[in-house]
Amino acid sequence: MLTLFLSADAATQRLPLGELPSTLPPALWYDLLEPTTAEIHAVQRSLGIELPSREEMQEIEVSSRLYEEDGALFMTVSIMSKFDSGRPETNAVTFVLTPKALVTVRYADPLPFIQFANRVQRNPTQWTGSDTIWTGLLETLVDRVADVLERISADLERTGQRVFDSKDTRGRTGAALEEALSKIGRSGQMVSGISESLMTLNRAIAYAGNIGGSWLSKEARNTVKMLTRDIKSLHDHAAFLSQKVNFLLDATLGLINIEQNAIIKIFTVASVAFLPPTLIASIYGMNFEIQPELKWDFGYPMAIGLMVLSALGPYLYFKRKGWI
Repeated sequence: MLTLFLSADAATQRLPLGELPSTLPPALWYDLLEPTTAEIHAVQRSLGIELPSREEMQEIEVSSRLYEEDGALFMTVSIMSKFDSGRPETNAVTFVLTPKALVTVRYADPLPFIQFANRVQRNPTQWTGSDTIWTGLLETLVDRVADVLERISADLERTGQRVFDSKDTRGRTGAALEEALSKIGRSGQMVSGISESLMTLNRAIAYAGNIGGSWLSKEARNTVKMLTRDIKSLHDHAAFLSQKVNFLLDATLGLINIEQNAIIKIFTVASVAFLPPTLIASIYGMNFEIQPELKWDFGYPMAIGLMVLSALGPYLYFKRKGWI
């Protein structure tokens, strides 16, 4: 789908295209979402540039993600989406920034793109250049990352309290710890993806600030400086959360091992306590011809009593030692 944000008399309006015209009108922002071949060719003809293919967008080399060609800056970043679904995804998004227009090529629909498009519609006169469109979109992306990091931090805090709370320790079960382990793992996966997104965004902003500094407006340059500071602080916070995730993972695995050791200890004590009764039963189960106790009237009760006492002795000893 191709969406154009047209510029007319310093105003911007949104124009979704159902059928492509022979010539695309000049626009500040060409937004390509899962574009068809015809839509890609139409934008390329209008701007005189060649857009990267989906396979080229997946390449991880910096030279393939950040480059200048025909006066346009090509910047491919990794952006996470579907945070609220519980199954977040990381997708490549390409920004093509020129002095007259911004082109975005994407095969996912992250929430910040929807939010920013609505902002442009509500206040079209605020966006009068491709650089302000680009920096405004980046601001929305960074704000979304900050919100998600705050939510992850709160989730980790609640999970940690459930794991370590003394009131829950008595009733803690292996299933509860496994659930906590799953939540911590998902949080760690999201933090890792966010760190990758922040790293690629920072590279793109630094590249555009250096290469496109000659034609970026003063407002855009100021926004770029502010975004650089925000991304650095968010990256530091993501690193802190990553350490917290590792700590909670180690702690939860340790508690699971403690519970498993407690179960194994119970079986060990039970097996040791029943060894003496097994020995007595084995002795009186031998089929020797001369075995006086077999002819006693109280031989059977005596053997049962010996087995009970031999099992009770180790139990009381372990109890006094505090092993059970």
